[in-house]
Amino acid sequence: MPVTAPAPSPVSHRAPRRRPSPGRAVAVLVLVVVAALIPLLGPSAALRGTGEAEAPGTVVVTLLRTVLFAALSVQVGEVFATRLARRVPGAPLGRAPRGWGSYAAWAGCAAALGLAAIVANGNLVPRELADLDIGRLYDTRDGRLALLEVNAFIAAALCARSRRPSFAALPLSAVIVAEALRAHPPVEDAPLVGSGLTLVHLSCGALWAGGLLYVLRVLRRWRTSAPEQAVAVLGLYARVAAVLFAAITVTGVCSTLRRMPPHTVLDQLTGTAYGRTLLAKLLLVAVVAVLAVVARRRLRRAAGRASAYVPARGEVIALGVVVVVSALLTAVPVPIRW
Repeated sequence: MPVTAPAPSPVSHRAPRRRPSPGRAVAVLVLVVVAALIPLLGPSAALRGTGEAEAPGTVVVTLLRTVLFAALSVQVGEVFATRLARRVPGAPLGRAPRGWGSYAAWAGCAAALGLAAIVANGNLVPRELADLDIGRLYDTRDGRLALLEVNAFIAAALCARSRRPSFAALPLSAVIVAEALRAHPPVEDAPLVGSGLTLVHLSCGALWAGGLLYVLRVLRRWRTSAPEQAVAVLGLYARVAAVLFAAITVTGVCSTLRRMPPHTVLDQLTGTAYGRTLLAKLLLVAVVAVLAVVARRRLRRAAGRASAYVPARGEVIALGVVVVVSALLTAVPVPIRW
């Protein structure tokens, strides 16, 4: 009697998943909690013992500007990383991760509306609709810039839903220009120089953080169907990110020296709210830089290049905290030039 061979078990093409490390989960949880507490506790902690007064609505402004910066980074990063993916031969662009651009744009629009409402109430958080003076939005420089940001995010949301989502880069550029102009009013010395530095700094920061987020989503989506192409996208991003980091460093140093003359930097880094917040941002950026170097070294290995995903994931989480601290930096008092 013939013996029937057992049917072969189906072969899974899915890469085996490693059990998540408890240490990594705890680290992620800690960073998320820190990011959530910065807008709530950051202003009072930064101002304690400095003799500086907290501006009204600092917590609300920090929260709204955190959402605005995060929304800007997410959509700018998608446009940027999608262009990188198109340069990789054989990349399955039809199976790219679903875009978050439209959701990010509407979140940014909501945050911009909240900031515009504060401007309409004389830079105070409104308690009721009667507090709003819409005419102030059209009669003041800050009001016109706030309206520009609202309209730009609406345009970016519409672009994200169109056949050409990359066109969102134009209205998003308008948001960055508006933020750069808002950060440097005409009353300060050489405001156009300061706006130019902020323009480059904010653009590169959004590309760095948002681009890495989307690249990691690509890695996760293509990890079994196109792992080589996914790693190639990360490699392209790594080369551009090195230039972005250099630009962020140079513009950050120049902006700091404009706010704080060289002989006062050490005192103001610990004695003012702006300096303390800036110091926290510098320490976080140093952590991000270390994680970036580790990820880039793993990318150079012939075997195990996909292991670069782990430090890159830590890098994007730390960059998220940097975004929150950057938002706080815009809300604390600007240091006095001595």
